[in-house]
Amino acid sequence: MLRGLFVTGTDTGVGKTVVSAALLARYRGVAPLQYWKPVQTGIEADDDTAEVRRLIDGEVFAKGVRLRNPVSPHLAAEQAGVTITIEGLLSMLPQNAGEFRWIVEGAGGALVPLNARVLMIDWMRALGMPVLVVARSTLGTINHTLLTLEALRARSLTVAGLVMVGEKNGPNRAALERYGCVPVLGEMPLLRPLDGTSLRDWSRAELDPHGRLLEFLV
Repeated sequence: MLRGLFVTGTDTGVGKTVVSAALLARYRGVAPLQYWKPVQTGIEADDDTAEVRRLIDGEVFAKGVRLRNPVSPHLAAEQAGVTITIEGLLSMLPQNAGEFRWIVEGAGGALVPLNARVLMIDWMRALGMPVLVVARSTLGTINHTLLTLEALRARSLTVAGLVMVGEKNGPNRAALERYGCVPVLGEMPLLRPLDGTSLRDWSRAELDPHGRLLEFLV
């Protein structure tokens, strides 16, 4: 079992990578942190590990399954002639993994398939990490987010909190906190420019202002 947080999203492209980098920026110095993206599809167009390294200058663990086609992990793996397994992912971890606190980013959402029988949420359960959910702030987010929260809780996973990405939407935030029984720990705008400075400034001012995530990172 890794110590730290698993970052999942309500969809692909919702902002998981930037939020993961923001967590590293926010809690740098609190504990020895490592970012890990175990499964990456569409690697030729999107390299989330490289993006986190660009934004926070280090603290990434680069090993993982890297697949060319920008489709669901199970399909990208099938097209590449490989099989993703929980055992295979675990075997990539370094022997000193217990010395770190990990920010592990999933691929797509919680119910994305990894192979013919295993879903991303099964990987979360194998790691046993609390889960931080990243959601859009726009129309449709209530349904998508509540469904994600329900799936996580049905498998006895701890929901650490929620980060909303996009223009602030007070009614949607209030609905998610009320019906989802989850704290919103930050509302991240689309940072322009998206660089280390803007990310650091936002994370230190706006992300988890009450330090609720510290219990998972120390």
